[in-house]
Amino acid sequence: MSRLDRWRLVLGKYAGQKLSHQQALSTEQARIDAALEFLYGREYAGRGLRKEPGSGSLDASQLTLVTWLAEVRELFPRDTIEIIEKHALDRYGLTELVTDPQTLERLEPNQQLLRTLLTLRSHLNNEVLPLARRIIRQVVEEIRRQLESEIRQTLSGRLNRFRHSPMAVLQNFDAKGTLRRNLKHYDRDRQQLVIEQLKFFERNSRRLPWDIILCVDQSGSMADSVIHSAVMAGILAALPAFRVKLVVFDTSIVDLSGYADDPVEVLMQVQLGGGTDIAQAMRYCRQLVENPHRTVLVLVSDFCEGGSPGELLRVVKSLSEARVKQLGLASLDAQAQPFYDREMAERLAACGMEIAALTPQRLAQWLVRVVS
Repeated sequence: MSRLDRWRLVLGKYAGQKLSHQQALSTEQARIDAALEFLYGREYAGRGLRKEPGSGSLDASQLTLVTWLAEVRELFPRDTIEIIEKHALDRYGLTELVTDPQTLERLEPNQQLLRTLLTLRSHLNNEVLPLARRIIRQVVEEIRRQLESEIRQTLSGRLNRFRHSPMAVLQNFDAKGTLRRNLKHYDRDRQQLVIEQLKFFERNSRRLPWDIILCVDQSGSMADSVIHSAVMAGILAALPAFRVKLVVFDTSIVDLSGYADDPVEVLMQVQLGGGTDIAQAMRYCRQLVENPHRTVLVLVSDFCEGGSPGELLRVVKSLSEARVKQLGLASLDAQAQPFYDREMAERLAACGMEIAALTPQRLAQWLVRVVS
């Protein structure tokens, strides 16, 4: 982006002629311009200038507060996002989304709205809390429905192809065994195989539980990862093969292990924003380890350490030497695209932490490989 383009975006739409800026904005620049205008265009109204009348067009739909927040988080770097959102709340008072029940009631419950509620959690008042909780539960249940069946199937045990089960579970269907069992019922006249008995494989179950410690970064850029971590914790906590502990952190630490089976309560407790002290959180999780050989510690983070990198590496190395299995799970955005500090990830890997960018389904497959 040229210097002139930058000045055009900083100064706003009225600066184009003054700057002799004749070149049309690119698609991304136009999105940035619209996002900035949505907020900072209010400055003109504050100075008594009347809003220009609109005209019919085929332009994209106008931004709403929810879509604007999503655009800001996609278009700007992390430091800039924090400044813009602070201006929105403190300078322009854009808290109506989470303080007005009627406004909130009209919004479509979806993951984007859930991210917004988590981001503005500290502004929720007692009047909207029940409604916010209902929206969070509705969105969480939808995410859980999408993930739970496949994850539970993956984690419930591998197929035992030497034993059959009386339980008729479609995923465990033994096609070859069913054919062999019913060959004697072949109808020669009709040239059809009559199926009188279906066969299903048994699944091996794990008797000794594993301890799963989820250590989740709740700094401002981690909304989507926090949501999926809360849902994943709830799914894992319902399985007898695992005992789940859940810790969220920024520069402070909150142990939510008591709510691990309830994603809604977890999300009602998180406070997105603030800095990141991963080393402090990992030291706390190290204290939770009871049986190192049967413990998996999953760090969900962008690995942007605000504390001491040296201390973080020492803690990870000590856990590795104690034979704790560690996974550094790079944060994912809503489109499942990873974003993280790759240099720090490489240093963590050198200390014994496996690093990956996994969807919840792939995380389940990783856990099966580790605990088998």
